[in-house]
Amino acid sequence: MHRSELEQLLTPEGLRLLDSLPPYTNGGDIVRSVADLRKSGYPASLVGTVMTQARLRARAQSKFGEFATRMLFTDAGLEQATRLSVAAVHAGRFRSAGITRVADLGCGIGADALALAALDISVTAVERDEVTAALAAYNLAPFPSATVENGEAESFDLTRVDGVYLDPARRSSGHTNTTRMIDPADFSPTLDFVFDVARRVPTGVKLGPGIDRGLIPGDCEAQWISVDGQVVEMGLWFGPLARPGIRRAALVMRGDARHELTGPGDSEDVEPGELGAYLYEPDGSVIRARLIGDLARALDTRLVSAQIAYLTGDTLVESPFAQVFRAREVFAFNVPTLKRELRSRNIGSLEIKKRGVDVDPATLRTKLALKGTESATLFVTRAGGKHVAILADRVTPTA
Repeated sequence: MHRSELEQLLTPEGLRLLDSLPPYTNGGDIVRSVADLRKSGYPASLVGTVMTQARLRARAQSKFGEFATRMLFTDAGLEQATRLSVAAVHAGRFRSAGITRVADLGCGIGADALALAALDISVTAVERDEVTAALAAYNLAPFPSATVENGEAESFDLTRVDGVYLDPARRSSGHTNTTRMIDPADFSPTLDFVFDVARRVPTGVKLGPGIDRGLIPGDCEAQWISVDGQVVEMGLWFGPLARPGIRRAALVMRGDARHELTGPGDSEDVEPGELGAYLYEPDGSVIRARLIGDLARALDTRLVSAQIAYLTGDTLVESPFAQVFRAREVFAFNVPTLKRELRSRNIGSLEIKKRGVDVDPATLRTKLALKGTESATLFVTRAGGKHVAILADRVTPTA
Protein backbone atom coordinates (compact mmCIF):
# COMPACT_ATOMS: atom_id res chain seq x y z
CA MET A 1 0.00 0.00 0.00
CA HIS A 2 1.35 3.40 -0.98
CA ARG A 3 0.97 6.44 1.22
CA SER A 4 -1.40 8.05 -1.29
CA GLU A 5 -3.68 5.01 -1.12
CA LEU A 6 -3.63 5.12 2.67
CA GLU A 7 -4.49 8.81 2.72
CA GLN A 8 -7.42 8.16 0.40
CA LEU A 9 -8.62 5.24 2.51
CA LEU A 10 -8.40 7.13 5.81
CA THR A 11 -10.98 9.71 4.76
CA PRO A 12 -14.58 9.61 5.94
CA GLU A 13 -15.62 8.71 2.40
CA GLY A 14 -13.05 5.92 2.11
CA LEU A 15 -13.88 4.32 5.45
CA ARG A 16 -17.64 4.59 4.88
CA LEU A 17 -17.24 2.94 1.50
CA LEU A 18 -15.14 0.11 2.95
CA ASP A 19 -17.58 -0.57 5.77
CA SER A 20 -20.51 -0.55 3.35
CA LEU A 21 -19.14 -3.38 1.20
CA PRO A 22 -20.81 -6.80 1.37
CA PRO A 23 -18.78 -9.80 2.62
CA TYR A 24 -15.90 -10.49 0.26
CA THR A 25 -16.22 -13.52 -2.00
CA ASN A 26 -14.07 -14.73 -4.86
CA GLY A 27 -15.25 -14.89 -8.44
CA GLY A 28 -17.71 -12.87 -10.43
CA ASP A 29 -19.07 -10.98 -7.41
CA ILE A 30 -15.81 -9.05 -7.20
CA VAL A 31 -16.03 -7.96 -10.82
CA ARG A 32 -19.62 -6.85 -10.32
CA SER A 33 -18.75 -4.98 -7.11
CA VAL A 34 -15.91 -3.11 -8.79
CA ALA A 35 -18.08 -2.24 -11.78
CA ASP A 36 -20.92 -1.02 -9.53
CA LEU A 37 -18.56 1.17 -7.50
CA ARG A 38 -17.04 2.67 -10.63
CA LYS A 39 -20.51 3.41 -12.01
CA SER A 40 -21.31 5.17 -8.75
CA GLY A 41 -18.48 7.59 -9.45
CA TYR A 42 -15.79 6.36 -7.07
CA PRO A 43 -12.26 6.76 -8.44
CA ALA A 44 -10.52 3.60 -9.57
CA SER A 45 -7.70 4.05 -7.03
CA LEU A 46 -10.12 4.16 -4.10
CA VAL A 47 -12.12 1.22 -5.42
CA GLY A 48 -8.94 -0.85 -5.71
CA THR A 49 -7.86 0.08 -2.19
CA VAL A 50 -11.17 -0.73 -0.48
CA MET A 51 -11.54 -3.99 -2.39
CA THR A 52 -8.05 -4.98 -1.24
CA GLN A 53 -9.03 -4.20 2.34
CA ALA A 54 -12.22 -6.21 1.98
CA ARG A 55 -10.17 -9.18 0.76
CA LEU A 56 -7.71 -8.85 3.65
CA ARG A 57 -10.50 -8.52 6.20
CA ALA A 58 -12.00 -11.76 4.92
CA ARG A 59 -8.62 -13.50 5.23
CA ALA A 60 -8.07 -12.03 8.68
CA GLN A 61 -11.19 -13.69 10.11
CA SER A 62 -9.15 -16.80 10.96
CA LYS A 63 -6.74 -14.73 13.06
CA PHE A 64 -8.91 -11.97 14.47
CA GLY A 65 -12.50 -13.21 14.32
CA GLU A 66 -15.06 -10.40 14.36
CA PHE A 67 -12.35 -7.83 15.15
CA ALA A 68 -11.17 -8.22 11.54
CA THR A 69 -14.26 -6.43 10.23
CA ARG A 70 -13.08 -3.16 11.78
CA MET A 71 -9.33 -3.42 11.19
CA LEU A 72 -7.01 -2.37 8.38
CA PHE A 73 -4.21 -4.49 6.95
CA THR A 74 -1.46 -4.93 4.43
CA ASP A 75 -0.73 -8.34 2.93
CA ALA A 76 2.61 -8.57 4.72
CA GLY A 77 1.20 -7.16 7.94
CA LEU A 78 -1.55 -9.76 8.07
CA GLU A 79 0.86 -12.57 7.18
CA GLN A 80 3.15 -11.68 10.07
CA ALA A 81 0.48 -10.71 12.60
CA THR A 82 -0.01 -12.79 15.73
CA ARG A 83 -3.36 -14.54 16.02
CA LEU A 84 -5.51 -12.74 18.55
CA SER A 85 -5.91 -15.87 20.68
CA VAL A 86 -2.13 -16.24 20.87
CA ALA A 87 -1.61 -12.53 21.45
CA ALA A 88 -3.94 -12.86 24.45
CA VAL A 89 -1.60 -15.52 25.87
CA HIS A 90 1.33 -13.12 25.44
CA ALA A 91 -0.56 -10.30 27.13
CA GLY A 92 -1.46 -12.57 30.03
CA ARG A 93 2.24 -13.09 30.72
CA PHE A 94 2.78 -9.38 31.23
CA ARG A 95 -0.29 -9.02 33.44
CA SER A 96 0.73 -12.03 35.57
CA ALA A 97 4.19 -10.52 36.01
CA GLY A 98 2.67 -7.22 37.19
CA ILE A 99 4.10 -5.27 34.26
CA THR A 100 1.92 -2.26 33.47
CA ARG A 101 3.93 -0.33 30.84
CA VAL A 102 4.99 -2.25 27.75
CA ALA A 103 6.76 -1.23 24.55
CA ASP A 104 5.76 -3.34 21.53
CA LEU A 105 8.84 -2.77 19.36
CA GLY A 106 8.11 -3.65 15.77
CA CYS A 107 4.36 -3.77 16.33
CA GLY A 108 3.31 -4.33 12.71
CA ILE A 109 -0.43 -3.80 12.38
CA GLY A 110 -0.78 -3.92 16.18
CA ALA A 111 -2.08 -7.40 17.03
CA ASP A 112 -0.04 -7.93 20.21
CA ALA A 113 -0.47 -4.31 21.25
CA LEU A 114 -4.23 -4.75 20.86
CA ALA A 115 -4.22 -7.72 23.24
CA LEU A 116 -2.12 -5.83 25.77
CA ALA A 117 -4.36 -2.77 25.60
CA ALA A 118 -7.43 -4.97 26.04
CA LEU A 119 -6.04 -5.87 29.49
CA ASP A 120 -5.66 -2.16 30.32
CA ILE A 121 -1.89 -2.40 30.06
CA SER A 122 -0.30 0.83 28.88
CA VAL A 123 1.36 -0.04 25.59
CA THR A 124 3.54 2.03 23.28
CA ALA A 125 3.56 0.43 19.85
CA VAL A 126 6.58 1.33 17.73
CA GLU A 127 6.72 0.63 13.99
CA ARG A 128 9.36 1.89 11.55
CA ASP A 129 7.22 1.66 8.38
CA GLU A 130 5.08 4.78 8.11
CA VAL A 131 2.10 3.14 6.39
CA THR A 132 2.05 0.15 8.75
CA ALA A 133 2.32 2.47 11.76
CA ALA A 134 -0.72 4.39 10.51
CA LEU A 135 -2.70 1.17 10.16
CA ALA A 136 -1.66 0.16 13.68
CA ALA A 137 -2.84 3.54 14.97
CA TYR A 138 -6.22 2.96 13.32
CA ASN A 139 -6.50 -0.56 14.72
CA LEU A 140 -5.58 0.59 18.23
CA ALA A 141 -7.72 3.74 18.21
CA PRO A 142 -10.48 2.20 20.40
CA PHE A 143 -7.98 1.62 23.23
CA PRO A 144 -7.01 4.72 25.25
CA SER A 145 -4.09 2.89 26.89
CA ALA A 146 -2.37 2.36 23.51
CA THR A 147 -0.26 4.83 21.55
CA VAL A 148 1.61 4.31 18.29
CA GLU A 149 4.93 5.84 17.30
CA ASN A 150 6.57 5.78 13.89
CA GLY A 151 10.20 5.03 14.66
CA GLU A 152 13.02 2.52 14.99
CA ALA A 153 12.96 -0.13 17.70
CA GLU A 154 16.67 0.46 18.27
CA SER A 155 16.06 4.12 19.12
CA PHE A 156 13.34 3.60 21.72
CA ASP A 157 14.11 4.83 25.26
CA LEU A 158 13.66 1.73 27.44
CA THR A 159 13.41 3.81 30.61
CA ARG A 160 9.88 4.76 29.53
CA VAL A 161 8.57 1.22 30.15
CA ASP A 162 9.01 -1.74 32.50
CA GLY A 163 8.51 -4.47 29.88
CA VAL A 164 9.19 -5.04 26.18
CA TYR A 165 7.67 -7.24 23.51
CA LEU A 166 9.63 -7.79 20.29
CA ASP A 167 8.61 -9.45 17.05
CA PRO A 168 11.65 -9.06 14.79
CA ALA A 169 10.75 -8.76 11.11
CA ARG A 170 11.66 -12.05 9.45
CA ARG A 171 10.50 -11.11 5.97
CA SER A 172 11.87 -8.64 3.44
CA SER A 173 10.57 -5.09 3.58
CA GLY A 174 7.42 -4.11 1.74
CA HIS A 175 3.67 -4.58 2.00
CA THR A 176 3.20 -7.37 -0.58
CA ASN A 177 5.24 -10.18 -2.16
CA THR A 178 7.73 -10.30 0.70
CA THR A 179 10.18 -13.18 1.14
CA ARG A 180 11.13 -15.01 4.32
CA MET A 181 14.60 -14.31 5.73
CA ILE A 182 16.51 -17.35 6.99
CA ASP A 183 19.63 -15.78 8.47
CA PRO A 184 18.91 -14.27 11.95
CA ALA A 185 21.52 -11.62 11.17
CA ASP A 186 19.04 -10.25 8.62
CA PHE A 187 16.17 -9.92 11.12
CA SER A 188 15.05 -6.41 11.99
CA PRO A 189 15.94 -5.69 14.70
CA THR A 190 18.75 -8.22 14.93
CA LEU A 191 18.80 -10.96 17.57
CA ASP A 192 21.88 -9.34 19.11
CA PHE A 193 19.81 -6.22 19.78
CA VAL A 194 16.86 -8.29 20.99
CA PHE A 195 18.92 -10.25 23.50
CA ASP A 196 20.64 -7.07 24.69
CA VAL A 197 17.21 -5.60 25.48
CA ALA A 198 16.27 -8.82 27.28
CA ARG A 199 19.29 -8.43 29.58
CA ARG A 200 18.01 -5.02 30.67
CA VAL A 201 14.21 -5.25 30.72
CA PRO A 202 11.67 -8.08 31.16
CA THR A 203 11.18 -9.11 27.55
CA GLY A 204 9.07 -11.38 25.38
CA VAL A 205 10.24 -12.30 21.89
CA LYS A 206 8.28 -13.88 19.04
CA LEU A 207 10.30 -15.99 16.60
CA GLY A 208 9.57 -18.60 13.96
CA PRO A 209 9.09 -22.13 15.31
CA GLY A 210 11.91 -23.55 13.22
CA ILE A 211 14.65 -21.18 14.33
CA ASP A 212 18.01 -22.74 15.20
CA ARG A 213 17.70 -23.95 18.79
CA GLY A 214 21.37 -23.17 19.33
CA LEU A 215 20.40 -19.48 19.34
CA ILE A 216 18.11 -19.86 22.38
CA PRO A 217 19.75 -18.32 25.46
CA GLY A 218 19.99 -20.59 28.48
CA ASP A 219 18.36 -18.13 30.89
CA CYS A 220 14.93 -17.90 29.27
CA GLU A 221 11.77 -19.95 28.83
CA ALA A 222 11.16 -21.16 25.29
CA GLN A 223 7.54 -21.90 24.45
CA TRP A 224 6.28 -23.36 21.16
CA ILE A 225 2.61 -22.77 20.36
CA SER A 226 0.41 -24.76 17.99
CA VAL A 227 -3.05 -23.65 16.93
CA ASP A 228 -5.42 -26.28 15.56
CA GLY A 229 -2.50 -28.56 14.72
CA GLN A 230 -0.19 -25.95 13.16
CA VAL A 231 2.90 -24.75 15.02
CA VAL A 232 2.70 -20.98 14.64
CA GLU A 233 5.54 -19.57 16.72
CA MET A 234 8.25 -19.96 19.31
CA GLY A 235 8.26 -17.40 22.10
CA LEU A 236 11.20 -16.57 24.36
CA TRP A 237 10.46 -15.11 27.78
CA PHE A 238 13.01 -13.39 30.00
CA GLY A 239 13.08 -12.23 33.60
CA PRO A 240 9.76 -12.38 35.49
CA LEU A 241 7.97 -13.23 32.24
CA ALA A 242 9.60 -16.68 32.38
CA ARG A 243 8.00 -19.14 34.78
CA PRO A 244 10.19 -20.57 37.54
CA GLY A 245 11.68 -23.96 36.75
CA ILE A 246 10.40 -24.01 33.16
CA ARG A 247 12.77 -23.80 30.21
CA ARG A 248 10.75 -25.73 27.60
CA ALA A 249 7.01 -25.56 26.99
CA ALA A 250 4.57 -26.79 24.35
CA LEU A 251 1.20 -25.04 24.31
CA VAL A 252 -1.51 -26.74 22.28
CA MET A 253 -4.54 -24.61 21.38
CA ARG A 254 -7.56 -26.18 19.71
CA GLY A 255 -10.69 -24.09 19.55
CA ASP A 256 -11.16 -22.64 23.02
CA ALA A 257 -9.17 -25.41 24.73
CA ARG A 258 -5.57 -24.95 25.88
CA HIS A 259 -3.21 -27.66 27.10
CA GLU A 260 0.43 -27.26 28.00
CA LEU A 261 3.35 -29.62 28.51
CA THR A 262 6.36 -28.12 30.29
CA GLY A 263 9.79 -29.18 31.46
CA PRO A 264 13.01 -27.84 32.98
CA GLY A 265 14.79 -28.57 29.69
CA ASP A 266 14.85 -30.95 26.73
CA SER A 267 13.48 -34.30 27.93
CA GLU A 268 15.41 -37.54 27.60
CA ASP A 269 14.05 -39.84 24.90
CA VAL A 270 12.58 -43.25 25.65
CA GLU A 271 13.95 -46.36 24.01
CA PRO A 272 12.49 -47.67 20.72
CA GLY A 273 10.56 -50.92 20.79
CA GLU A 274 8.18 -53.23 18.99
CA LEU A 275 5.24 -51.75 17.16
CA GLY A 276 2.15 -51.93 19.36
CA ALA A 277 -1.55 -51.73 18.65
CA TYR A 278 -1.52 -47.93 18.54
CA LEU A 279 0.57 -45.22 16.91
CA TYR A 280 0.91 -41.73 18.42
CA GLU A 281 1.91 -38.68 16.41
CA PRO A 282 3.03 -35.97 18.87
CA ASP A 283 1.85 -32.43 18.29
CA GLY A 284 4.39 -30.31 16.45
CA SER A 285 4.86 -28.06 19.46
CA VAL A 286 5.88 -31.06 21.58
CA ILE A 287 8.36 -32.12 18.91
CA ARG A 288 9.84 -28.63 18.59
CA ALA A 289 10.12 -28.30 22.37
CA ARG A 290 11.83 -31.72 22.54
CA LEU A 291 9.44 -32.97 25.16
CA ILE A 292 8.67 -36.22 23.33
CA GLY A 293 10.33 -38.30 26.04
CA ASP A 294 8.14 -36.79 28.75
CA LEU A 295 5.05 -37.35 26.61
CA ALA A 296 6.05 -40.96 25.89
CA ARG A 297 6.43 -41.71 29.59
CA ALA A 298 3.08 -40.09 30.37
CA LEU A 299 1.41 -42.26 27.70
CA ASP A 300 3.40 -45.41 28.59
CA THR A 301 4.67 -45.63 25.01
CA ARG A 302 7.97 -46.17 23.24
CA LEU A 303 9.58 -44.81 20.10
CA VAL A 304 8.85 -46.61 16.84
CA SER A 305 12.47 -45.88 15.89
CA ALA A 306 15.28 -43.87 17.45
CA GLN A 307 15.35 -40.19 16.47
CA ILE A 308 11.91 -40.38 14.80
CA ALA A 309 8.95 -38.65 16.45
CA TYR A 310 6.41 -41.47 16.29
CA LEU A 311 5.39 -43.31 19.46
CA THR A 312 3.73 -46.68 19.82
CA GLY A 313 1.91 -48.41 22.65
CA ASP A 314 -0.28 -51.37 23.47
CA THR A 315 -3.21 -49.53 25.03
CA LEU A 316 -5.26 -46.54 23.94
CA VAL A 317 -4.51 -43.37 25.90
CA GLU A 318 -6.04 -40.14 24.64
CA SER A 319 -3.96 -36.99 24.94
CA PRO A 320 -4.26 -33.42 23.67
CA PHE A 321 -0.55 -33.63 22.85
CA ALA A 322 -0.77 -36.41 20.26
CA GLN A 323 -3.03 -37.80 17.55
CA VAL A 324 -3.78 -41.49 17.94
CA PHE A 325 -4.03 -44.14 15.23
CA ARG A 326 -4.93 -47.82 15.44
CA ALA A 327 -2.31 -49.84 13.58
CA ARG A 328 -3.74 -52.36 11.11
CA GLU A 329 -0.80 -53.95 9.32
CA VAL A 330 2.87 -53.41 8.56
CA PHE A 331 4.35 -53.83 5.09
CA ALA A 332 7.84 -53.53 3.72
CA PHE A 333 8.05 -50.19 1.94
CA ASN A 334 7.68 -51.34 -1.64
CA VAL A 335 5.43 -49.49 -4.08
CA PRO A 336 4.16 -52.54 -6.07
CA THR A 337 3.37 -54.36 -2.81
CA LEU A 338 1.62 -51.36 -1.32
CA LYS A 339 -0.37 -50.79 -4.49
CA ARG A 340 -1.57 -54.38 -4.47
CA GLU A 341 -2.37 -54.45 -0.74
CA LEU A 342 -4.25 -51.16 -0.73
CA ARG A 343 -6.29 -52.15 -3.77
CA SER A 344 -7.20 -55.48 -2.16
CA ARG A 345 -8.55 -53.50 0.80
CA ASN A 346 -10.60 -51.17 -1.43
CA ILE A 347 -8.73 -48.08 -0.15
CA GLY A 348 -9.23 -45.08 -2.37
CA SER A 349 -8.66 -42.26 0.13
CA LEU A 350 -5.27 -42.32 1.82
CA GLU A 351 -3.64 -39.89 4.22
CA ILE A 352 0.13 -40.30 3.87
CA LYS A 353 2.51 -39.36 6.68
CA LYS A 354 6.26 -39.82 6.63
CA ARG A 355 9.26 -39.36 8.88
CA GLY A 356 12.82 -40.61 8.59
CA VAL A 357 12.53 -41.56 4.91
CA ASP A 358 13.09 -39.65 1.69
CA VAL A 359 9.59 -39.92 0.22
CA ASP A 360 7.39 -37.33 -1.43
CA PRO A 361 3.79 -38.14 -0.38
CA ALA A 362 2.30 -36.55 -3.52
CA THR A 363 4.53 -38.61 -5.81
CA LEU A 364 3.84 -41.77 -3.82
CA ARG A 365 0.10 -41.18 -4.02
CA THR A 366 0.32 -40.97 -7.80
CA LYS A 367 2.30 -44.20 -8.00
CA LEU A 368 -0.20 -46.03 -5.82
CA ALA A 369 -3.06 -45.27 -8.26
CA LEU A 370 -5.63 -45.54 -5.49
CA LYS A 371 -9.07 -46.93 -6.24
CA GLY A 372 -11.82 -47.80 -3.81
CA THR A 373 -14.33 -46.49 -1.31
CA GLU A 374 -12.47 -47.05 1.98
CA SER A 375 -10.06 -44.65 3.72
CA ALA A 376 -6.96 -45.10 5.87
CA THR A 377 -3.70 -43.50 6.97
CA LEU A 378 -0.31 -44.73 5.78
CA PHE A 379 2.85 -44.06 7.84
CA VAL A 380 6.06 -44.40 5.86
CA THR A 381 8.93 -44.53 8.33
CA ARG A 382 11.64 -46.73 9.83
CA ALA A 383 11.12 -49.52 12.34
CA GLY A 384 13.53 -52.23 13.37
CA GLY A 385 16.18 -50.68 11.15
CA LYS A 386 14.05 -51.06 8.00
CA HIS A 387 11.84 -48.82 5.88
CA VAL A 388 8.25 -49.82 6.55
CA ALA A 389 4.72 -48.73 5.66
CA ILE A 390 2.21 -48.93 8.51
CA LEU A 391 -1.46 -48.99 7.55
CA ALA A 392 -3.56 -47.39 10.28
CA ASP A 393 -6.88 -45.75 11.12
CA ARG A 394 -7.40 -42.51 12.99
CA VAL A 395 -8.91 -42.86 16.45
CA THR A 396 -11.59 -40.21 16.92
CA PRO A 397 -11.06 -38.57 20.31
CA THR A 398 -13.94 -38.53 22.77
CA ALA A 399 -15.36 -35.18 23.76
